[in-house]
Amino acid sequence: MNGKGAEGFTEFTVTMEQVRDFEFRVRFDNPDHAELAMDEPAPLGGDSAPGASRILAAAIGNCLSASFLFCCRKARAEVGPVRTSVRVRTARNEKGRLRIIGAEVEIDPGPAEGEKQKARRCLDLFEDYCVVTQSVRQGIPVKVTVKGFEGGTQAGGI
Repeated sequence: MNGKGAEGFTEFTVTMEQVRDFEFRVRFDNPDHAELAMDEPAPLGGDSAPGASRILAAAIGNCLSASFLFCCRKARAEVGPVRTSVRVRTARNEKGRLRIIGAEVEIDPGPAEGEKQKARRCLDLFEDYCVVTQSVRQGIPVKVTVKGFEGGTQAGGI
């Protein structure tokens, strides 16, 4: 189901199809959204497109940038063009598995000198409205089912 559920939440669906090796084509549930190519970096994949970690970094940076921009517009502070960089650190956990251990986001909203005071009001507000960043910070339960192997071990869930 896409849209609003009976319990007051909303849902959307993203589908992926393997193209070759570790390259996937991602399709969104809105026909106006362009498909997205994803691939794993070498040596596992061909590194022909961004991998999941880079897409997550982009999602964090985009959500924070859009949230800050929205707040600035509500405050009637002229900013832009907004430029954001996200630096992600990965490391191996105790089992030797690669994990994202942190992200540092730098937003350059490009405000005119006379607009900084109006935009400053957003500094304490905008992060709280960023759906992706706040969800990642809290940890997102993920239920995983592998078709044909139902009844196996699963962690998390919605």
